[in-house]
Amino acid sequence: MEENQIINLLKSHRSIRKYKDKEVEDEKVKAIIECAQSASTSNFIQAYTIIRVNDKKKRNKIAHLSGDQPYINECPLFLVFCADLNRNKTACDINNKNFEGSYTETFITAIVDATLAAQNALIAAEALGLGGVYIGGIRNNPREICSLLNIPLNVYPVFGMCIGYPDDNPSKKERLPMEVVFKVEEYNTKDDANRIKGYDDRIKQYYKDRTNGKREDTWTQQISNSFMKPQRPYMKEFLKEQGFDTK
Repeated sequence: MEENQIINLLKSHRSIRKYKDKEVEDEKVKAIIECAQSASTSNFIQAYTIIRVNDKKKRNKIAHLSGDQPYINECPLFLVFCADLNRNKTACDINNKNFEGSYTETFITAIVDATLAAQNALIAAEALGLGGVYIGGIRNNPREICSLLNIPLNVYPVFGMCIGYPDDNPSKKERLPMEVVFKVEEYNTKDDANRIKGYDDRIKQYYKDRTNGKREDTWTQQISNSFMKPQRPYMKEFLKEQGFDTK
């Protein structure tokens, strides 16, 4: 297969957390948002909103609420991607229709729409010579984030995104073997455990090299440590409060 710039760009993705002291030009911000809006959207509902946060005090609060992540303060461009059914409710109100937005399927659709838009935005940023990183920690204190950003019912912040000109060149982190995530005809786990063990060895070496021996945990160690404890157990109640009382 001939070399393809888009494929090479996608395959070279790395999370960037250090940025040069340089603003992202307005035309590039516009292009990033236009690309986000060009993402696929289920049934054309476009169930997302993107909030750009410039205010330093708000940034500082978000950084603290997200787990004290300094790059939220340091990045030139910070975006919050929200799953948004509020606009769809408005469409129903305009046409005097009942708004049935509390079903699980609708909730899933809004999250998928927001995620597709965000990935388009990040790819566009990388194509423009920028780099970025997702901030899932935005969900550490979602009520406070909603209050800070005046987020209404039927909307919730899914994740943030830091974007800027890279001031770092981290090595690319290997993903799981393709055979583990790509199946043919059926879900088959044959030999997956052995492949994952081999992957563990390579990830351990990756961390060891990157940190000069200060870190050498494996992928399965990371995952097991994460999944051995509840993950944000307050989210169900929070989502109910925001109007996502799924049924």
